[in-house]
Amino acid sequence: MKKDTTQSNRRSAGSGSAGQSSRLDLITPLAKKINCLDVKRIADICVNEIPQLVGARLASLYILDENSDILHLENNNHPFLINNIVSLNQNPPSPMVAAVRSQELLIIDDVDTHTTPNMKHTQRSFSRNYSTKSCIIAPLICHGRVVGVLNLSDKTDGERFNEDQIAIVELFRQLVGASIGNIKLFEKTQRQAKTDGLTGMLNHRTFYETLEAELRRTQRYGGRLSIIMADVDNLKPINDSYGHRAGDMAIKQIARRIGACIRQIDVAARYGGDEFAVILPNTSLADAAVVAERIVTMVKSTPMIWEQHKIDLSVSVGVGQYDGHSGPGEVARTTDRALYAAKQAGKGRVSVFEMTAAAQ
Repeated sequence: MKKDTTQSNRRSAGSGSAGQSSRLDLITPLAKKINCLDVKRIADICVNEIPQLVGARLASLYILDENSDILHLENNNHPFLINNIVSLNQNPPSPMVAAVRSQELLIIDDVDTHTTPNMKHTQRSFSRNYSTKSCIIAPLICHGRVVGVLNLSDKTDGERFNEDQIAIVELFRQLVGASIGNIKLFEKTQRQAKTDGLTGMLNHRTFYETLEAELRRTQRYGGRLSIIMADVDNLKPINDSYGHRAGDMAIKQIARRIGACIRQIDVAARYGGDEFAVILPNTSLADAAVVAERIVTMVKSTPMIWEQHKIDLSVSVGVGQYDGHSGPGEVARTTDRALYAAKQAGKGRVSVFEMTAAAQ
C-alpha cells in the first residue's frame, strides 16, 4: 500500500511538473514578444494571446494619458461596444478606476455580489453582455506608476479564475506595464530630441528637416509655401530689468500666442534664442501676411505680468513665399531679410518678401 501511495505521489508530482513546464513553454515566448517598442504588437498579444493562457474569452487594453487622467482604449476583442475613453475622475469610481487608484489587481468572482468597490446597479448594467460574472482588472505598472489597464473576462469554463491563472495575470501585468512604460519613455525622448525645451515648439534642426520635406513636396505636387519669421522685440531690456527668468517667460508667452494664431497643419518652431519660424503649407502670400498681422496684434494686445510688473511684448515679423525650387537655407535667409526690414522699419510690424523668378 505504501508503495502504491509513493508511486501515486510521484505521478502527481510528475504531472504537476509537466503542467508547469507546459505553462512556461507558453509564457516564455509571449514574454519575449512583449518586450518591444511596438504598442500595436503588445496590444494584439494582450487581447488575443494572454486571454488564452488564463481561459478568458474577452479582453480589453487601455493606455493611460497621465496629462488628462484618461484611459484610452487601445485594443479589444469584444463583440459589443465598450467605452473608448474612461476618466479617472469618476465619483463614485467604476471598478476599473478603483483598480487604477489602488494599483492592485482586482479580482471579481461575481460582479452582482462584489462589494469592494461597491458598484451601483447602473455600473452593473454592462454585465449582461458577458456569459460569466467573473473578471480580472489588472492595472499595468511601470516604476510604481500605472500606465494602462488590462481587463479579462468571460471564463471559457464558466468557473472563477484560479490561483495559477491569477499568478499569470500578475506576471504579465508587470511585463506589459514595463514595455508600455518603455514606449512612453522612448516617445518622450524622441519628442525632446525634436522640440525646444522651453516652448515645446520644434527646434532649429527639426525646423530645417520639416522645411526641406515641405519644399520637396511643393516641388513635386506644385503650389506655394509661405514662411513666417518672428523676432522678439526688446528682449534684452526685459532680461536686464527683470532677469532672464522673465525673458524666458516672455518667450513662452509669445510662443503660445503664435500657436493660437496658426492652423493645425502649420508648423511652428523656435528658430533661435528669441526668434520663431512658422511653415504654412499651401498658403498664399496674402493669407500668410494676414496670419503675420494676427500674430503681431495678439502679442502686442496683452502685456505680460511678471512679479506685479506689467511688461509690454512685441514681435517683428517677416513673411516670404516660395516654390519648390528654393533650398531650405535660401528660404530662411530671404525671409530673415524681410524680418530685418520689419525691425528697421520700427519693430512691431510685418514686412513681406516674395521669391521671384529673377531672385531664384
